[in-house]
Amino acid sequence: MSDGTDRHKEVFKEEAKELLSELENALLDLEERPGDTELIGRVFRAMHTIKGSGAMFGFDDIAAFTHDVETVFELVRNGKLLVTQELINLALSARDQIREMLNVYDGGQAPDPEKASAITNALKQYISRFPGKDRGAAGRPPVGGKDAKVSETIASGGASTFRIRFRPGKNIFLTGTNPVGLLNELREFGNSSVLAETNTIPLLEELQHEACYTAWNIILTTEKNLITIKDVFIFVEDDCELKIEVIDEAGGLETENGSKKLGDILVERGDVTQEDIRHALSEQKRVGQILVEQGAVKPDKIEAALVEQKQVKEAREKRQSFAAEATIRVPSERLDRLVNLVGELVTVQARLSQVAGGQGQADLLSISEEVERLTGELRDNTMSIRMLPIGSTFNKFKRLVRDLSRELGKEIELTTEGAETELDKTVIEKLSDPLVHLIRNSIDHGIEPPEERAAAGKPRQGTVHLSAVHSGANVLIRIKDDGAGLDAGAIREKAVAMGMIAPDAELTEKELFALILAPGFSTAKKVTSVSGRGVGMDVVKQAIDALQASIVIDSGKGLGTTITLKLPLTLAIIDGFLTRLGADHYIFPLSLVEECVELTREDAVKAHGRHMANVRGQLVPYIRLREHFQIGGTPPDIEQIVITRVENNRVGFVVDYIIGGHQTVIKNLGRFYKDVEGTAGATVLGDGTVALILDVPKIVHFAETEALLARGGGP
Repeated sequence: MSDGTDRHKEVFKEEAKELLSELENALLDLEERPGDTELIGRVFRAMHTIKGSGAMFGFDDIAAFTHDVETVFELVRNGKLLVTQELINLALSARDQIREMLNVYDGGQAPDPEKASAITNALKQYISRFPGKDRGAAGRPPVGGKDAKVSETIASGGASTFRIRFRPGKNIFLTGTNPVGLLNELREFGNSSVLAETNTIPLLEELQHEACYTAWNIILTTEKNLITIKDVFIFVEDDCELKIEVIDEAGGLETENGSKKLGDILVERGDVTQEDIRHALSEQKRVGQILVEQGAVKPDKIEAALVEQKQVKEAREKRQSFAAEATIRVPSERLDRLVNLVGELVTVQARLSQVAGGQGQADLLSISEEVERLTGELRDNTMSIRMLPIGSTFNKFKRLVRDLSRELGKEIELTTEGAETELDKTVIEKLSDPLVHLIRNSIDHGIEPPEERAAAGKPRQGTVHLSAVHSGANVLIRIKDDGAGLDAGAIREKAVAMGMIAPDAELTEKELFALILAPGFSTAKKVTSVSGRGVGMDVVKQAIDALQASIVIDSGKGLGTTITLKLPLTLAIIDGFLTRLGADHYIFPLSLVEECVELTREDAVKAHGRHMANVRGQLVPYIRLREHFQIGGTPPDIEQIVITRVENNRVGFVVDYIIGGHQTVIKNLGRFYKDVEGTAGATVLGDGTVALILDVPKIVHFAETEALLARGGGP
């Protein structure tokens, strides 16, 4: 039983972390819309779930602390307290405290208990300022959507009747929940009738003593609203069949004679079908037939009415139908293991294709092609499982912008776009820290103080815009602010003072902006708690390089700064472009490759030593990989140039031979080779040999640095 308990505790910790993230987002939204009852409900339910589940699985300290916060939002939900800036600040502090308390169970440091006491006392003082004062409708507007009519009825003192069908999950007792307690809680809400369904209880020899086989039908007349009734089942709603319907509300569902037909009730409850009713009534004459026989109406009128009835019925059925979505929670380690196995399968499939091609047997080739197709589909489906919307990462930065802007005395709004854009979970995890640094820089260095913005004719409130969009096999993430922009002159002055460039070096604006990514570089005139110590942007550059991505900086003085990150969709399996250099093989990421052209010795001689190729009238610089990797031997008479696009520039790479497309499983080179410049990993080819995967942006950056030094740009 202890294994089961430990498993439930792990599930609670994971769910609690998700709830805390949801809680933070709801509180930040509530700060902007303090009268939104849906947001108030989201906050309350998050607190309620953390408290109840925490107590159920032994997290008593978390449950006790969360109870005090839940009490406050219960008063808010009932219209007895207003949402203010002070309450939002306290609730966010409480959320952080719960997260710290949760981290203790993962081996983290215990939080300061005095801090928890201070938050609790502050919440109690907040409640004491509103002693028993019911603000009613002034405190919050009626609930919208499906619950609006119910809330209005209750506000006027009326009672509604609900039909509740509750079938607990078979293993509900193993989670520590007793369904009878839920039924007793419902009884406290008003007049109720409870009927048990026992038709699924098996024979005694088949009975499992820990399983629940009973379902319940409850008819409840109460002044409570639908949300309150749903909250009773909040801990079991994911593991039960639950249906709550309003069956009587101010006569809204009554028929002309004041009551429903028995057949209608049975159909609504799902006890019989319309077909059963039609069969039972089949011996009776239809109303239309009786009316025609009586001469009260013409047959064509009956036909028109039947057509209308059919169309309205079809429209209602279509409107009311919905597709249920099923989800399953899987540990990320299992997904990683699955991706590794698929990677091994891709490698074996490549060997099979190579052997089949060498044998020349039609049957074997046919099987090899079928395996290749299935492997490709399995690879794509497996990778799609790891894809997550980046919006979950974007939401984390709302709190960062809120707190930093207040700390620095600035007015800043964070806007987002493309939150539904998907990336591999590994990429998202490694992207979080670089984005934090970039947003902090935008807030501290980019956005001016309100008075300075107003003097420059700008709105007092600055904006940081975070966006994501798909671009081929990559995702572009942009961090854009409408602040002061980068000062190219100040960057040059600082770079010269640090000895990074010579005083007379000729650099483009783009090359100057790239200098801020160097370690130790900072133009801040004073050190703050946010920045100015010369760390941050170099960390961003290292993290982006590790993701095999690129970073581009665009800025205009007084117009703001835009930083664009170009990221691969995944870091596990990519489509590669296989080439050969001497006896070794090298792979380019196919997403970077635009085309291939030949390079003859005559073309090289005509260039007079310059590494430039004329491609349909356009000069394209190229890098000789043989020289870059210092590979000996004699190149062939006709070499190949693989033309890539890096940071919106076309750059060629000279290789000996081109082989073609190749599904590439990326493997780490190991710690002995982790600092090798220009390689992003390795892969195993079909014949068992190893091919290096080229880090194209890094090779280009290395070549640009050498060219800069040659022009006198270095120290």
